[in-house]
Amino acid sequence: MAGGAVIMPKLDAEQSGLLRRVGEEWGRVSAPPEAWRRVLPVDPDVGSYPEPGQIVPARFGRVVSVPTLSGGPTTAEAGGGGGAEAATAAEWERPGGLALRLRRTLLGAPLANTAIVRERMRKLVALPVLSADALSSVAYGPEALLLVLVLAGTPGLNASVPVALAIVFLMLAVGLSYRQTIRAYPLGGGSYIVATDNLGRIPGLVAAAGLMTDYILTVAVSVSSGMAAVTSAIPSLSPEIVPIGVLVIAVLLAGNLRGVRQAGALFAAPTYAFIVAILLLVATGLYNAAGRDFTPTPHPVVNATEGLGVLLVMKAFASGATAMTGIEAISNAVPAFKPVAWRNARTTLSWMIVLLVVLFAGVITLIHYEGIVPETQETALSQLAHRSYGSNGFYVFTQAATALVLLLAANTAYNDFPRVLFLLARDDHAPRIFLRLGDRLAFSNGIIVLSVAAALVYIAFEGKTASLIPLYAVGVFLAFTLSQWGMVVHWWRKRDRHWRKSLCFNATGAVLSAAVFITAGITKFTAGAWLAILAVGAFLLVTTRIHRHYARVRQALRLHPQMIEIPGHSITPHQRPDAGSGRSSASRGPVPPGPAAPAEADPTASAGRERDAETEDTPEEIRHLSVVPIDALHQASMRALAYAASLQQPVLALHVSPGEEEAEVFRDAWRLWGDRLPLAVVVSPYRAIVAPMIGYIESLHRQRPDLTITVILPEIVVRHWYHRILHSYLGGRLRRSLRPLPKIVVTTVPFHV
Repeated sequence: MAGGAVIMPKLDAEQSGLLRRVGEEWGRVSAPPEAWRRVLPVDPDVGSYPEPGQIVPARFGRVVSVPTLSGGPTTAEAGGGGGAEAATAAEWERPGGLALRLRRTLLGAPLANTAIVRERMRKLVALPVLSADALSSVAYGPEALLLVLVLAGTPGLNASVPVALAIVFLMLAVGLSYRQTIRAYPLGGGSYIVATDNLGRIPGLVAAAGLMTDYILTVAVSVSSGMAAVTSAIPSLSPEIVPIGVLVIAVLLAGNLRGVRQAGALFAAPTYAFIVAILLLVATGLYNAAGRDFTPTPHPVVNATEGLGVLLVMKAFASGATAMTGIEAISNAVPAFKPVAWRNARTTLSWMIVLLVVLFAGVITLIHYEGIVPETQETALSQLAHRSYGSNGFYVFTQAATALVLLLAANTAYNDFPRVLFLLARDDHAPRIFLRLGDRLAFSNGIIVLSVAAALVYIAFEGKTASLIPLYAVGVFLAFTLSQWGMVVHWWRKRDRHWRKSLCFNATGAVLSAAVFITAGITKFTAGAWLAILAVGAFLLVTTRIHRHYARVRQALRLHPQMIEIPGHSITPHQRPDAGSGRSSASRGPVPPGPAAPAEADPTASAGRERDAETEDTPEEIRHLSVVPIDALHQASMRALAYAASLQQPVLALHVSPGEEEAEVFRDAWRLWGDRLPLAVVVSPYRAIVAPMIGYIESLHRQRPDLTITVILPEIVVRHWYHRILHSYLGGRLRRSLRPLPKIVVTTVPFHV
């Protein structure tokens, strides 16, 4: 499997020609394919998984029960097939393991790939899931604006309304811009995709860096703001905000690992409750203001520490613009919508922009009329609720809804951060472990990385929102800027219907986003923006080095003419006496080409082999079968096949494919090579590769318990230890999984790069 590092590609003309020549050279020095099939002591056809259309969902159309190979327990029961790459043989066989039961209790039963359609979101669920970040920022965006303007005293606070109007205009411009992005990229058009397609690889990576920095800070800021809302109502919890916040991140981790639909159902109610709470608060506040003829309540006297200049106003604008974070989430998650995905995504984005403008403008208007000044012990939203409701149930409802939506707004990041990592891994800019879907059709590895990074940031800044805000605007508006400029280039190149209108929308969004980014980078540099800029630079360095490493590995694995050499002797598989009866396979007469019948037809002989397991004392008693798992025909796998054939024992190549299309690509390459050795192809309906591989080897062992099965793995050996995380090494995982079975040997054939 080359360490699981290489995905099966279609061969180009040069590689096809070289593979054909390699097969011809094999034909000169090796026995014909029929000879290798005749000596095969097992039947390689041990059954198959059902076709996707035959998979019948169980409870409520969610959990799919699929039988394993050779009639074993169902994967949904045993937990072996639902993407559980590290599943042990015991788990594969016994559904009652404590760890497995705990995993299923917390995360639920595994889902098949065919369940991905049923896991897509309708608009009413997508709105709270993907808009929670943007809408919840209403709770801290206006306050972030005030915290800057208050430095200029009363004149600064009076400037809050015109600055807020500029932010509203920016919301509308960027929102309309992303509607054009969804139209141009109906399969999902986040900043990384748009910038890469239209501006190049490096701008795309910079956009991805900005996005990922933003998503990590989204979790940290949402949790810290949520804790601020809680402590405004319950001040006694203030000393415990760090441990409580970390616990909340852990709950978010578990909730998102359960999959898309569970997360949507979990987060829909708090988001809608927050929308209702703010609308009620705005309506009540405006009603009270109307009772005094909309005369603003005077601000308390505030001493100015800075003059109200252009720099301060721009700094306030950049801080208040943090209320726009999360606007891109919908365009980045178009595939998560139910069909027609792009149309539903545009509709949901329009709803989100309208709600965001109404809530933001409403809160700023109330702050103006109520004369609210930021306080360290109580948030501005809590002060507004106190002014409108006192401390009754409506106040409690407002604070509870605000706290919940802020704590759960991080779900937007949990939906998009793993997707960006997936795209980076697909393009060889991130480790390929981020390509895997987990049991619940979620990118589990990306979700875990996000949780750990956000928890570390939250702890480092002691859960203080004011300290995190300066880092926030840099990443998100860097991504906005590159995405919108990418769309400008897209429309200029394409020039289809209405391209001028779309270009103007995106150009306006690009200019405004660039202005906010530059302003935030300059005015907030010493306050923490330098850290976000440093993180972007470090990300760019790491991803380019990862891409360089994968390119070097691909080049090393390519077939080349120098490897085509004619060995000095012919390779012919040996035929060993059968363990059950003592007869040689040759004495049973000729065997037609193709899969051999299992040699354990005699039940007495089979029972004898079971009793005599692992009792061989001399070399001639050992009967071999070499199984070579391979993912593609490249130099590492050809070396492993050559090594297995050189032992002159029966050989069976094994390819586990995630889909029939990929399996057919491999079969075409195998036939081009000349079909020199017996081949078994297993198409798994799950994401897992390792677990179906284990199940297949166990099926062979059940056929012939007397055989010593040697699993020969091609393994990429890298020069530096830090490159190991870029490759999935199967040898150790297979040894641990197959250890309960007797007479299974796992060995690797190293390929150094």
